[in-house]
Amino acid sequence: MTKDEVLDVFRECGAMLEGHFILSSGLRSPVFLQKARVFQYPAQTEKLCRALAERIRAEIPGVTKVVSPAIGGIIPGYETARHLDVPALYTERVEGQFELRRGFEIAADDRVVVVEDIVSTGLSIRECVDALRKIGANVVAAACLIDRSGGEADVGVPLISLIEYKVPAYPADQLPPDLAAIPPVKPGSRGIQGVK
Repeated sequence: MTKDEVLDVFRECGAMLEGHFILSSGLRSPVFLQKARVFQYPAQTEKLCRALAERIRAEIPGVTKVVSPAIGGIIPGYETARHLDVPALYTERVEGQFELRRGFEIAADDRVVVVEDIVSTGLSIRECVDALRKIGANVVAAACLIDRSGGEADVGVPLISLIEYKVPAYPADQLPPDLAAIPPVKPGSRGIQGVK
């Protein structure tokens, strides 16, 4: 899929929002990609994840398991794993740290790819990769639908993205005047609405 095709899916699903958003990283942005609005449509999700699986297969052959950080990565991880024909597992936060639970197992010879929805700073993937490495997993790469960092995020392993889409992001004390004039909201999974 091309960049325009991917972004068109987000637009069609009402998932490309404009305003003043507080990202999970704490940075502020005039654009928010509300991937949950895409994931409510199985056909659109399938289209994106099939394309991501094709890219993973081309760049990292022999993947045997997909692991995703909960909760945002579970749907794209599952759907991407389905197209790779491998098991889909996920990590969960326990006392603030990712852990593999629910009887999920990774063998020493597994070739694991961590699949996330959207990468901004790469923190969730890095934390997931670190948790997997602590239990001896061979994490060969990470993948995401959209890399908002424009290739700048360090996730600790090679990152495969369906597309790169660099969106401006600012520290709260360095906002451009037009963004500062709009009340901020935190639409992501790590915060509440209408933050001041």
